[in-house]
Amino acid sequence: MADKLKPFHLAQPVNDLAAASDFYCGVLGCSVGRTAARWIDLNFFGHQLSLHLVDEHDGRVDTNSVDGDNVPARHFGVVLDMQDWQALADRLEQAHCEFLISPRIRFKGEVGEQATMFLLDPSGNALEFKSFTDPAQLFAN
Repeated sequence: MADKLKPFHLAQPVNDLAAASDFYCGVLGCSVGRTAARWIDLNFFGHQLSLHLVDEHDGRVDTNSVDGDNVPARHFGVVLDMQDWQALADRLEQAHCEFLISPRIRFKGEVGEQATMFLLDPSGNALEFKSFTDPAQLFAN
C-alpha cells in the first residue's frame, strides 16, 4: 500500500437535500461537486461525501459507552490538525449547533488521548471530528 493517503468516498442517506446542503456547506464549510435531483457530492475535508435523498430514513442511532460518553455506534468523520479542530469546534459553537458529545479531550493522559466532538446532521447521521496532539497516537494501542 502506498504511503500517500487517498481520499475516501462515503454515501449517506438524507431526507432533505436542501437542509443537508445548508448544514454541510454553510456550517461545516464543504463545497459542492456534482449534483443531480436526488444526490449531491461534497468535498468533505478533502474526501468525497455523496448525500443521497431517500424517502424513508429513521435516523436511529445506537450507542456504545466510550470513556464515559454514549458514542453513536454508526458514525463517520475526519481527523483534523488540532488548530483546525479547534477552529471547527469554535465555528460549530458559534452556530449554536447541538452536540451529541460536546468538544472535549478523551482518554486524557492515556494512549490515544484525543480531542473529539459529535453532532448529528439534519437527517440524523452522526459525525465525529477528532484530533490528536500527537498524530502518531491515531493507531496506538
